[in-house]
Amino acid sequence: MNNNTFSTITPEILALSNLCTKNSAIDPALYTKYDVKRGLRDVSGKGVLTGLTEIAEVRSHIIVDAEYVPCEGKLFYRGIDVEQIVDGFIKENRYGFEETTYLLLFGEMPNNEELKNFKKLLGEYRSLPTSFVRDIIMKAPSRDMMNTLARSVLTLYSYDDMAEDITIPNVMRQSLQLISLFPLLSVYGYQAYRHYHDGQSLYIHTPDPNLSTAELILHLLRPDSKYTPLEAKILDVALVLHAEHGGGNNSTFTTHVVTSTGTDTYSSVAASLGSLKGPKHGGANIKVVQMFEDMKKNLKNWDDEDEVRAYLAALLHKEAFDKAGLIYGMGHAVYSISDPRANIFKGFVKKLSEEKGRNDEFKLYNLVENLAPEVIAKERKIYKGVSANVDFYSGFVYSMLDLPLELYTPIFAIARISGWSAHRIEELINASKIIRPAYKNVAKHKEYVPIQER
Repeated sequence: MNNNTFSTITPEILALSNLCTKNSAIDPALYTKYDVKRGLRDVSGKGVLTGLTEIAEVRSHIIVDAEYVPCEGKLFYRGIDVEQIVDGFIKENRYGFEETTYLLLFGEMPNNEELKNFKKLLGEYRSLPTSFVRDIIMKAPSRDMMNTLARSVLTLYSYDDMAEDITIPNVMRQSLQLISLFPLLSVYGYQAYRHYHDGQSLYIHTPDPNLSTAELILHLLRPDSKYTPLEAKILDVALVLHAEHGGGNNSTFTTHVVTSTGTDTYSSVAASLGSLKGPKHGGANIKVVQMFEDMKKNLKNWDDEDEVRAYLAALLHKEAFDKAGLIYGMGHAVYSISDPRANIFKGFVKKLSEEKGRNDEFKLYNLVENLAPEVIAKERKIYKGVSANVDFYSGFVYSMLDLPLELYTPIFAIARISGWSAHRIEELINASKIIRPAYKNVAKHKEYVPIQER
């Protein structure tokens, strides 16, 4: 036994695992018999009520004559349609992630002065403790950046003299610091891994407090720190669309549950990171990119609908790619007719594909988006409509931005830390409520008012 390496699965462990598997299986019929939901939603995508939130709302249906009728998907941040938010900052030619973070945390859009001061505060917090990069990030870098990110977050606990204080002002301070530091922790972690495991040159750029979060990511990641305005703006839109998605998604539900125990901010965020890491949650866009790489290698003609349709059928029959029987990027636990985030993203993706000279790939993505629902409906029994989700296009965007696969999920975390922070603070403010085994939204819908008019 002593001669085995740390990661070795010995015959003894294998035997014990088989014994555990034999005696731990639950009859699937019992889930139906006792109406037990395997997660936060039922088979039709309807949420299992567990609590109340005013942070965000996901709408996938309307009620007509007491019946649920599918509708075009909608996403609201603090009662404001995310499509209006994106249209607003795009028309006013500015980056939108920071004002979206402000909205999620404080429940209202900032005016010009409030936004200026908030961005200044976030910039001031872009500073890691002395020697943190050398002593923590550079030592024993993990092959998975989500684990690296979680370790860094937990280690920051040791540098915080008020780590256990869960009063709202202190948690607000901790949340803003983590929102500011996530790009540094993620990119520096990747640079360390790339250097020590792949033998590549090591780049540790100093953060610029005046950059937007999207600009900062590209500045820290690229050796020359250069990027085009379109690249930064599309990454900014991606961050906005991933910042929040209601209380019923797995990682945000984790935030509520763990926060309800009274634990510290660092432990709560680390738990949410562990949830987001899973390929059924934050890692889905990686699978989309890998699926399309396999598709491009195996298709003779990307424009041939019959050939593409046959490949999609092979995916469902477990005969292509990873043989998991899935068309990655298609379908969503809640949305049926459309995912509003994918709809918003698609127009920007087309512009970036033109700038990058990857129009043929965009056409292939578009063709798969159109054909996949038809193929799935033919091959599978489905309980609701199937449409492209945000992961379908986000992975393509990240590949066009030359972002490494290792950072796809951490970038999701860089965005979602804003939503987690808002939900953690909401949970602490309403600490008397009971958590039960998606969330019901109780916020009133509001009209978006351009910042320049405030």
